[in-house]
Amino acid sequence: MHTVPDGVEVVASRERARRLGSPPLLVLDAVTGFLDAHGIGSGPLAWQRIGDGHSNVTYLIERGGESVVLRRGPRPPLPKSTHDMVREARIQRILHGHGVPVPEILAVCTDEDVLGVPFYLMSRLDGTVVTDAIPAHLSPAAERRATSEAVVDTLVALHGIDVTRGELASLGRPEGYLRRQVDRFRGLWEVNTTRSLPAVERISDWLARHLPASQAASVVHGDYRMGNLMFAPRAPARVLAILDWEMATLGDPLADLGYLTATWSEAGRPTTPLELTTVTRSPGYLTQRQMAERYRSRTGLDLTPLPWYQTLALWKAAIFCEAIYTRWRRGERPDDTTFGPSLETGVPRLLERAGQYADLTATARRR
Repeated sequence: MHTVPDGVEVVASRERARRLGSPPLLVLDAVTGFLDAHGIGSGPLAWQRIGDGHSNVTYLIERGGESVVLRRGPRPPLPKSTHDMVREARIQRILHGHGVPVPEILAVCTDEDVLGVPFYLMSRLDGTVVTDAIPAHLSPAAERRATSEAVVDTLVALHGIDVTRGELASLGRPEGYLRRQVDRFRGLWEVNTTRSLPAVERISDWLARHLPASQAASVVHGDYRMGNLMFAPRAPARVLAILDWEMATLGDPLADLGYLTATWSEAGRPTTPLELTTVTRSPGYLTQRQMAERYRSRTGLDLTPLPWYQTLALWKAAIFCEAIYTRWRRGERPDDTTFGPSLETGVPRLLERAGQYADLTATARRR
């Protein structure tokens, strides 16, 4: 934990923040005042950046024996209708009431004068997020399998919630979800890139021509992967919380399954920038195919069109990552020295993998 600012990402005061050319992400006196207003801790605070996210930013805040987690968007300017922390907090509050494992939302700040963007505070959970190292208690072969199964079963439970009544029904319009996804992200590419990658248009045309009929309506997390799950600190494998609800809405549940399987690391498959939990390349974890079969056996949904959803997932990911790459090139991500520059080749790799799910490479060869 840090008890002093680093002078760029985190500063001690609003006065110091005003003198910087690029706004900081955390202003300690502003956060202290917000904590005071909500009766959270006392005295000086300590902070630590946590999580592997490349979009929104999360900090662990400790103060007077109390620990909370602060989540905010990146530095402005922000693309329209993105990084909506107020909506993200509201979604979690609603889902908490339906038994979905999410952190408790403690406070929401809509006043952009505090940190420059809205943010919220949530409870700190004692758990483990699995990314590039296997925790000891989840390392035995049986626990590796159980971990994979918990990932699928938690998604099945989320998709089983009735979204037709109450506050949940206000979170989105399931009808036409897939068409809107294709149209929206096609438009986002045009405003978030400075280069020509013809595969984007080729894949978007294929998606539009082969649009499947949705079999069900559910909460769609939008970024459902193992790195966005917190597991209990002791065996057996159990999901304590689903994290990062920025992309959540109501729509087609197979969109989540397509994303989960398409980004799932598996031995023998090529890597992409979305491979954020590399441990599942190790023996003992379920394969993409096994995970899809477990999901099918528990939901009864027809997975014949799953390659379409996997294509959509990686195509969207490429467009999202291109926005990050463009922001990095413009100097809007000064702390990013690895992920942003890697996307020069990473985005084309995502598009290539998306084309493989759509079998566009084979189609191009047959022409």
